[in-house]
Amino acid sequence: MTDAAPFSEDPVADLISLLDLERIEVNLFRGQSPDDGMRRVFGGQVIAQALVAAYRTVETRVCHSLHAYFIRPGDPTIPILYEVDRARDGKSFATRRVTAIQHGEQIFNLAASFQVAESGFTHQSPMPETKKPGELLSEDELRAMAKDHIPKEFQKQFSRPRPIELKPVDPRQMISPAKTEPKKQMWLRARGKVDANDYALQQCLLAYASDMGILATSTKPHGVNWFTGGVQMASLDHSMWFHEPFDISDWLLYTMDSPSASGARGFNRGEVFTEAGKLVASVTQEGLMRPREPKFKN
Repeated sequence: MTDAAPFSEDPVADLISLLDLERIEVNLFRGQSPDDGMRRVFGGQVIAQALVAAYRTVETRVCHSLHAYFIRPGDPTIPILYEVDRARDGKSFATRRVTAIQHGEQIFNLAASFQVAESGFTHQSPMPETKKPGELLSEDELRAMAKDHIPKEFQKQFSRPRPIELKPVDPRQMISPAKTEPKKQMWLRARGKVDANDYALQQCLLAYASDMGILATSTKPHGVNWFTGGVQMASLDHSMWFHEPFDISDWLLYTMDSPSASGARGFNRGEVFTEAGKLVASVTQEGLMRPREPKFKN
């Protein structure tokens, strides 16, 4: 087994393979990282792999929430060990704690709660009015338009194939981002068909995608982003709540806002809707956003 493998021409199949953890003990699993030019493991990958590990110890229940902390940067050149603590198995709920380990140290931990299916009261927030996916350029098209302006050291990372297709509703200028309100929307879906009956896999793929772009929401009022280098950014924590079933092979609207930034941290919220307007998940994330000298002057 190699320590790192590149995403191929079928990045969804590669991601699903990446989430197929190797069981090396009853509650111990091993995961790999792709060779995609990243110097750190993508946070969404660790969230998704940890949720897979938790699911491997649960039967007949579905995850309804998870809460995670990023402790240290992940090293993409070596495997990640996921140790599951079966904290509780009740009649309706089960709780799992997952610790991700590299170099003998914790890099990440996650708590997840699983529930037997039940019926009850229902309500939801309405989906905001927005452009439809067919009216928008894909992130691939936007990146192709900007590629000639990207320094060589970022080219591999910038051009790598991604398993999740994105269509930003209001694309942000990469080189010289303007100061705008801390809100954003984007459509997302898997680049290929995913088994609609495998709800655990569906949740793990959405958990992976939920870390895409949410932290950048809190940088929008300040005219900086990861590319300009005017800010040091890193995810600190991440929480998700799964409300309704969905199919990540279909377009999902990810709406995000940032109500607060302080203490070199940005707080962000997200909601995920189907194209028909059903609210299927909610997300929160706080991340480091420490000012530093920009690489490119506006």
